[in-house]
Amino acid sequence: MSTHTPNQITLTKPDDMHLHVRNGEALKSVINHTARQFARAIIMPNLAPPITQVQQAQAYQQEILDALDDDKGFTALMTLYLTDNTSPRTIQQAKESGTIHALKLYPAGATTNSDAGVSNIKNIYATLESMQETGIPLLIHGEVTDPDIDIFDREKIFIDRVLEPLIKDFPELKIVLEHITTRDAVSFIQESPAHIVATITAHHLLINRNAIFRGGIHPHHYCLPVLKRESHRKALVKAATSGNPKFFLGTDSAPHAQHAKESACGCAGMYTAFNAMELYSEVFDNAGALDKLEDFASTFGATFYGLPKNQQQIRLSKQTWTVPEYLPYGSNMIVPFRAGQNCRWQLLHNHDS
Repeated sequence: MSTHTPNQITLTKPDDMHLHVRNGEALKSVINHTARQFARAIIMPNLAPPITQVQQAQAYQQEILDALDDDKGFTALMTLYLTDNTSPRTIQQAKESGTIHALKLYPAGATTNSDAGVSNIKNIYATLESMQETGIPLLIHGEVTDPDIDIFDREKIFIDRVLEPLIKDFPELKIVLEHITTRDAVSFIQESPAHIVATITAHHLLINRNAIFRGGIHPHHYCLPVLKRESHRKALVKAATSGNPKFFLGTDSAPHAQHAKESACGCAGMYTAFNAMELYSEVFDNAGALDKLEDFASTFGATFYGLPKNQQQIRLSKQTWTVPEYLPYGSNMIVPFRAGQNCRWQLLHNHDS
């Protein structure tokens, strides 16, 4: 049960239902930022090469556990990467494993390491039928990749062209439309059946597309799906703070080395894992909805995935602190979201309930 005052929040330790942690030395640099504030996280499978088989996911899960500084009680919830060749047999193996909590659909070429993604949704209909039968959720990066479609319209067109027909063909398939960015997506989720839900990132709640261009180009504000208009941001905030269980927390925190962001062809993604709950707290505080934060962060996602409620708690205080300009990232550096700027909420510590 959460408690809050104007200057402090205590809530059930939350879950991040959409997270990128990479592997190798990069993984070791970022995973503990998540573990100090989240009890569990849905881990994205878009490594190079992608995680397409159960055994790969189990090995990756062990690598994540080995990278933790100590036993924080953190659980990595694994996923598989859908390709044109993912078979119904793989879905059965995933269900039987107890390790795999979802499969991720990246339209080919939609974002980082998505070249092996699905080229045509019809190619995986037999696989989706197996997912519907077993109850394993489908996680969707909801953008079309046609070069003739404006980048700001890719999400809306995906809903119209791909998602609506998909739901008609698989009416019982559990679906998470991840990192939604538009009022169109909000309306679609609100009007869909209860098993069609969405995650919302902190950065899409806090900034709009002006942040990419204000005073020059800011590569650390470039992500996919790209930031949208202010009217869309406001619609996301209204949805996140509404208490509707169809919307829950997923940071889509996506680490890239500083030089990979600040280059002639910069990578898409923002690193929010370092200060994620501080950022979400600010959003809910600004909206006068701190009483809704625990459900959004700690309850709705767990309920959708059929997970027990976490027993630990976290506490945040309304006190200003400055985000570091840089953080270690393997042998490189990473620039966190709001680097060198202030956060108005600060995570204090974890304690047992």
